[in-house]
Amino acid sequence: MLHIARWKIILILLVCAFGVLYAAPNVIGAGVRGFIADKLPGFVPHQTVNLGLDLQGGSHLLLEVDLDSVMKERSETLVNSLRSELRSGKIGYRRLKAMEGGVRVNLRDAGDMDAVKKALRKLNNELLIETPDKTTLEAVFSDMALKEIRDQTIDQSIEIVRRRIDETGTREPVIQRQGEDRILVQLPGLDDPARVKDLLGKTAKLTFHLVQSEGMTTGRSSTALVLPMQEDPGQTLSLNRRAEITGDMLVNAQYAPDQNGQPAVTFRFNTLGAKRFCDLSRENVNRLFAIVLDREIISAPVIREPICGGQGQISGNFSLKEANDLALLLRAGALPAPLEILEERTVGPSLGADSVAAGKMASLIALAAVLVFMLLRYRRFGIYANVALLVNVALIFGVLSSLQATLTLPGIAGIVLTIGMAVDANVLIFERIREELKNGRTPMSAVDAGFSRAMATIIDSNLTTLIAAMILFSFGTGPIKGFAVTLAVGIGTSFFCAIMVTRLLVVTWLLKTKPSELKI
Repeated sequence: MLHIARWKIILILLVCAFGVLYAAPNVIGAGVRGFIADKLPGFVPHQTVNLGLDLQGGSHLLLEVDLDSVMKERSETLVNSLRSELRSGKIGYRRLKAMEGGVRVNLRDAGDMDAVKKALRKLNNELLIETPDKTTLEAVFSDMALKEIRDQTIDQSIEIVRRRIDETGTREPVIQRQGEDRILVQLPGLDDPARVKDLLGKTAKLTFHLVQSEGMTTGRSSTALVLPMQEDPGQTLSLNRRAEITGDMLVNAQYAPDQNGQPAVTFRFNTLGAKRFCDLSRENVNRLFAIVLDREIISAPVIREPICGGQGQISGNFSLKEANDLALLLRAGALPAPLEILEERTVGPSLGADSVAAGKMASLIALAAVLVFMLLRYRRFGIYANVALLVNVALIFGVLSSLQATLTLPGIAGIVLTIGMAVDANVLIFERIREELKNGRTPMSAVDAGFSRAMATIIDSNLTTLIAAMILFSFGTGPIKGFAVTLAVGIGTSFFCAIMVTRLLVVTWLLKTKPSELKI
């Protein structure tokens, strides 16, 4: 029956109003948007669709994660842990060293082989253990363990990269894994790509070491870690190899000037770090304490008194920008592995503006062509379809704005495609109404049959397209995802407009005029 419940009418009108209100900020000036954001309540829409890298310019970076260094570090950690186990178990060995993906140990007594195997399984039960001879044992990580380490390293690197970029204020960055060991970073609207590259290029591995000798040295010792000093180029200090405190014990780091007004960074430890720092400073008063960042000594102050407040300060010859960046890096955390920039592309704002202009023109031409076709083909019913189409466009931009989605050039292509597809449902309905009129039905009955019997075909066609969009979003990269998002949103809004908005307009006109015949 051609009856629409009152609650449905109210819901349809509310949805249309939502689309218009949330799409409106995209066509008003920046000054008006600023006024709305500052003066009006927060629920008043003022957000626009974010433009992607190809539309407003920015930087495209392809980073490679140095997984070999991670495996080397894991092997060295395994060696150190096994050495402690062998010493505590009083097991003699001739040689203990790291190998590719594991550790090799030469024992003095073949009878200790089982004890060593037990110690290795205690350290890591996923190790594959082999015995080339009676006194030699080799343990390597299994394929499953290697894959887990790689995935964990990539995921952690992506999270750290995201934190560092978010700290710079860059909006809507695209950060995602690509292949086995690469990370794709796209930064729309970036005005300082050199700074971001500098931030991403630093591992930001912070450690605290006691200085073995207060004197400067230029040689290297097998029992010490000799690192260069940032403040005095060409000079080095001899440090204890074992780090007393590590950067993962930090809970916050902020820029703050020191007592002389020079740029510095204050930091705060967690409970474990605060206790360890307190004990260390109490036991080593008047000793040099080196602060090491990425294997470079950035500061080596003297411990004058016990520091038990859980807070400290890093000072040096920092500029304001360097101090802020250091605080940013320490807050975001250390990368689990170094990153290398394999590819860099910069899209200028002028190219983005040309893309936006071309996209607008294509959308307007497509919209105009569809409007004219529907008007000439279906007359009054074409007008109703055109009104629904305009509402559909408003709903698309309203949904994208409310979700703060990023619009790319492929996304514009998705909108243009949606405009062309949006009237498919109306065409099916109108042609079905024509057939019913030819079969002798009354106008009311023909319209009711047209909407009801075309429903199955409309659902099938939209559902298959929606499945394709979901697959593109699941397996595609940045630009493909943008296309899939706009296509999926467009499918939902066009289905709503064809079934609900067009039906409401047609039914309202029929009930009001009660025509004796229809011309479609």
